[in-house]
Amino acid sequence: MSELSELKKKILKLTRDYSREVHSSNRPSTDPLKFSWNVGDVIPYAGRVFTEDEVEAAVSSTLDFWLTLGSEGLNMENELSRFLGTKKTLLVNSGSSANLIAISALTSHKINSEKRLNINDEVITVAAGFPTTVAPIIQIGAVPVFIDADPITGNPKCDQLEAAYKPGKTKAVMMAHALGNPFNLLETIEFCRKYGLWLIEDNCDALGCSYSMPKDIANRLGFFENSPGLNDGDENIIRWTGTWGDLSTQSFYPPHHLTMGEGGAVNIINSKKLSVIAESFRDWGRDCWCPSGVDNTCNKRFDWQLGDLPKGYDHKYTYSHLGFNLKPLDIQAAIGRVQLKRLPEFIQLRKDNWNYLRKGLIKSQEFLDFALPTHATSWDSENGFSWDHSGCKTDCSWFGFKIAVKKEAFFSRTDLAKILDKNKIGNRMLFGGNLIRQPAFVELKKNRPSAFRIALDTKGSDQIMENTLFLGTYPGLTKEMMDFEIDVINNFSNHTST
Repeated sequence: MSELSELKKKILKLTRDYSREVHSSNRPSTDPLKFSWNVGDVIPYAGRVFTEDEVEAAVSSTLDFWLTLGSEGLNMENELSRFLGTKKTLLVNSGSSANLIAISALTSHKINSEKRLNINDEVITVAAGFPTTVAPIIQIGAVPVFIDADPITGNPKCDQLEAAYKPGKTKAVMMAHALGNPFNLLETIEFCRKYGLWLIEDNCDALGCSYSMPKDIANRLGFFENSPGLNDGDENIIRWTGTWGDLSTQSFYPPHHLTMGEGGAVNIINSKKLSVIAESFRDWGRDCWCPSGVDNTCNKRFDWQLGDLPKGYDHKYTYSHLGFNLKPLDIQAAIGRVQLKRLPEFIQLRKDNWNYLRKGLIKSQEFLDFALPTHATSWDSENGFSWDHSGCKTDCSWFGFKIAVKKEAFFSRTDLAKILDKNKIGNRMLFGGNLIRQPAFVELKKNRPSAFRIALDTKGSDQIMENTLFLGTYPGLTKEMMDFEIDVINNFSNHTST
């Protein structure tokens, strides 16, 4: 056995040596071993940021060859749950699957009938964003109701929530924190509390963002403690995004705040019942909660009587929901556990990179609009953000650096995108733009007019679709890369204006 252990050590040492030689471009920007970027090289908008530690973890797990979700997965679920301060975190195979599990959990027969999400019940969401925030609502047979998005924050116009509400039909709100900018949680939570609605936070772009609320208001809404790792101010409760609602979701796809390759998570904030239900939907719909390879943790495996099954039917093969199999591999979880240790550094680098780009692009603000965090009213290079009178603030771990071309500009968003592309600077639209303009939704409305509802006009989402793109803020960006981006954009906007 000792010979095998020594052999594994040798393999892992060679693995680390190989990774250092081959993957230097993927190291964090602060790492002295990161490759030197040169003009003419590609600047990705996002990407995997890792060292030999993640590669070693993946190879070590592969050599052990458990494969399916096991001890690495359980440890990562516990570690992420502790970081956020949630009741439970469940790993899944993607952020899209996480959204599907979260909304499906609300359809369970184990939930009180008045709160349960039934066929044709309505879920309020936002028109601008990524389609798999909305698709699961339709896939479970519910009706998404779209409110508009604000072109500056990229987030939902929460003052439209009341207009979207329909008594007896509206059961939940499910919206994303756009590009790492928390949406107006105060207004949303007050609305949900008023009508007894579920709140699902799509936190896929916002891991490591926080939202603060005056203590008197937070206490009135049932929040009395800050999240782990966050210090409350004298007058505010501060919590991570993804911990204010009933459920939240994460994505660990490579562009996100940490990566497992493919992967995601469902966070259950307070409810043990929702934890059991969500896990059932993830794991084939089974009623048993024993992890793979473990039996009879309830000590009554052959004593249950559920449904019309005979008493004593094996609990491991008893199904309470029409579920899925959406677990990731243990190998992915091994990578994710190393990434999770880097998360505080990654969060800070994303903030620093956003600020660096914002200061560098002051020369272009005559023609370009830049994002403001929710509750911010302005920004200046000396003092940073000014805030509204709500007492709430947001601290953004930015997923991207949002740029909108003003109407007064002598160039379009597409012109800017082409220049960036020509200079090998990665850029993206704000995902699907106004989703109701997408072919899938146009066809859906044509074939089934009642499939979704639009609360009010979506002019803000149209502006985002027509005028907005974003650059990267990911932790692999170096100052040399960002300086080049700044020069290209400033030179282009100044040249165009002459």
